[in-house]
Amino acid sequence: MTQPTSSINLSTALAAAAVDAFEAQLRGPLLRPDSPEYEDARLVHNKWIDVRPQLIAQCSDVADVIAGVAFAREQGIDLAIRGGAHNGPGLGTCEGLVLDLKAINNVNVDPTAKTATVGGGALVADVDHATAAFGLASPFGIIGSTGVGGLTLGGGIGYLSRKYGLSIDNLLSADVVLADGSLVTASETTEPDLFWALRGGGGNFGVVTSFTFKLSPVSNVLFGPMFYPLERSEEVLKAYRDFLPAAPEDLDAFFAFLVVPPAPPFPPELQMQKVCGIVVCYTGDPAAYDEIIAPMRALEPLMDGVMEMPFAAAQGAFDALYPAKVDNWYWRALFIRDLPDEAIAAHAQQGPKMPTWKSTMHLYPIDGAVRRVGKDETAFAYRDCTWAMVVIGVDEDSSKKDELRQFCVDYSDAIKPYSAGGGYVNMIMAEGQDLVEATYADNYARLRRVKAAYDPDNLFHINQNIPPEAQPGLVPRVRPAAEATSGARMS
Repeated sequence: MTQPTSSINLSTALAAAAVDAFEAQLRGPLLRPDSPEYEDARLVHNKWIDVRPQLIAQCSDVADVIAGVAFAREQGIDLAIRGGAHNGPGLGTCEGLVLDLKAINNVNVDPTAKTATVGGGALVADVDHATAAFGLASPFGIIGSTGVGGLTLGGGIGYLSRKYGLSIDNLLSADVVLADGSLVTASETTEPDLFWALRGGGGNFGVVTSFTFKLSPVSNVLFGPMFYPLERSEEVLKAYRDFLPAAPEDLDAFFAFLVVPPAPPFPPELQMQKVCGIVVCYTGDPAAYDEIIAPMRALEPLMDGVMEMPFAAAQGAFDALYPAKVDNWYWRALFIRDLPDEAIAAHAQQGPKMPTWKSTMHLYPIDGAVRRVGKDETAFAYRDCTWAMVVIGVDEDSSKKDELRQFCVDYSDAIKPYSAGGGYVNMIMAEGQDLVEATYADNYARLRRVKAAYDPDNLFHINQNIPPEAQPGLVPRVRPAAEATSGARMS
C-alpha cells in the first residue's frame, strides 16, 4: 500500500534545533522514532499500512495544532492529520509530521438547543456516550471506533441517514486551522465557501479542531441482523430492493453478504457460515415495527436477531469484530442509483466469494432525508443515488493481502457497469486522481477553486487530494507559503 505522491519536498533530516523549538511550543507530547511510545502511536487502524513518521505530535489543544501546521509549512515536510486513524488507505499518517488529535476528544452537549460541540479527535463512541444521556443523537456511521472528524468530512453515512440525513447535513459549524495557521469558524454565514467544501470534501482545506452538530431525538432502537441462506441471495436482494425505498424513513436496513461471526449471540449452527442478510436499525414506534418488517420476515430468515437496545449499543455492535491495528483491510466503493436484475445477478455471483470470515459487502441506503439536500448544496455529489456500496477484504493474516484485494477488485468491477460512478470517499483506497474526480463529479471544479483560496500550496495533501486550481483574479483566503513564512521551500 503506497501513500499519495507528495507535493512538498520531504526533508531527509530535520534540524534538531528546529524540532526542539517546535517541541517547546507544544503542550502535548512530541514523539520521535526513538520514543518509547512511538511504535504503537505510529500504527493506524489498518494493519496493512506500515509508515514511519519522522514526528508525531499528540496535540492537546488548538494551539498545538496551530504550531504543528506552522512547523510543517516552514520545514517543507508532509503533514498528515489523524482523528480516529480509521481511514482505509492510511491517510492519517505520512513520513513527515503527523498531528494526532486523539486528546482533543471533548463532547459538550446542550440539551436545550439540541446541539453537541465535538473535538476533532473524538470517536463516534465518545459522542454517543455523551448524547445518550439526553435521548439525543446525530447520524455518525455504523462503527463506534470511527473518528467523527474523518467520517464527517467525507459525508457521514450511517444508521440514521434515511431519517436525519448525513453527518454533514447536521453540521452547524466547524472551527478550522487553515494552512497559514489562522483559526476560523466556518458556517452558513461565516466562511460559507469553506463550510460548503468541508461538507464532503475531506481534509483538503484545513484541520478541523471542533464541530458543532444538530442533535435529534433517538433513544432505544430495534436493532440487529436477519440472515438468509446464501443460495437465496438473488431472491432476498430483489425483495430488499423493492422493500426498503418504500419503507418509512424510521427504518434503516443495509444489505450484506457476510460470514456469521464465531461467537454468541449467533447460534452455533450458523457460526462461520456464509449468508446474506440485512442489518436493521428502527427508530420509530415499536408497535408499528412488525407490520413494517413483514415483507422481509415473509422470506423466513434463518435468524431474526432484531431486538431493542440503546442506540449507542447498536453503534458499537461491530467494534469488537473489527479491533484497531489487528486486521489488514482493502476497500472498494461505488454509488448505486438502482438495482436492475442483472446487477443483482452479479451480486449473487460475487458475494459468495468472500475469501475470509471478516470480509463482507454492504449496501447502505442513502435515500430519504439525504435526498432532501441538493447535490450542489454540499460537496457530497451523489444524493440522487439510493445506495452506497462498499466491498471489503479483511483478515489478520498479512499473507492474504493479494487475495483480499482481488476479491474487492473483482466484485467492484462486476458491479461498476450498474453504478453511478465514483465511490463514497470514506471507503475508497488511494487509487489515483481519476477516482477522486469521479467521486466529486460536478462539484469537483468548485472544490478546486475553494482549495486554491484556502490552501493554495496544497499543504493538506495527505488525503483524497483535490489540487488547487487558481482562477484569474482569485485572491487566496490565506497567504501562500512564500508570504506566510520565511525559508520554507514549497513545490
